[in-house]
Amino acid sequence: MPRKIRILLADDHAVVRKGFRLILNQEPDMEVIAEAGTGREAVRLALELRPDVIVLDIAMPEINGVETTRRILEGRPECQILILSMHKDPVYVRESLRAGAKGYLVKESIDDDLLRAVRAVASGNGFLSPEVSRTVLEDYQQTTDPFDSLTAREREVLQLLADGKVAKEIATALDVSVFTVDAHRGRIMKKLGLRSSTELVKFAMRKGLTQ
Repeated sequence: MPRKIRILLADDHAVVRKGFRLILNQEPDMEVIAEAGTGREAVRLALELRPDVIVLDIAMPEINGVETTRRILEGRPECQILILSMHKDPVYVRESLRAGAKGYLVKESIDDDLLRAVRAVASGNGFLSPEVSRTVLEDYQQTTDPFDSLTAREREVLQLLADGKVAKEIATALDVSVFTVDAHRGRIMKKLGLRSSTELVKFAMRKGLTQ
């Protein structure tokens, strides 16, 4: 018997995960091996269990789907990641693919395309919802992005700043000093060419780091 596709589900809504699990486990070639409710949990389970495919919501708590993708692939580059999103905006698609995701599925087309998408990425192929494929072809990786120059820690600080956290809260969350947070913030602003907190938040929103 052929080996089943081992799947990790990552979505912050338990009801949604339950529905996906029922759909996927009904397929003879698929098996959901674990579920995650946060981005941080998804990273931990991916590194520990080594699933073939990770079905990952882009809007995850603690660490968003784009950054979760980066962290998983740094430790498990063999994993294939399928991003789920309610957004058709090319920014979300582009950032997901730049992070290393193999597929991007718009949630409104899940009923028709979920199984096809999982099988495609499990085989190492890409999959894009028809609603976003043309946009991606037009603008994906056309320009150099300064966001790519940020370190993993700087991206984490950027997200926390964009979420409205102050330096003391970020220092506590990351177990570093306030001085270190301020230093990260300064490097982020310099690398991205930003001059104010307002510009920082707008940049993070364009990148899909915050809603």
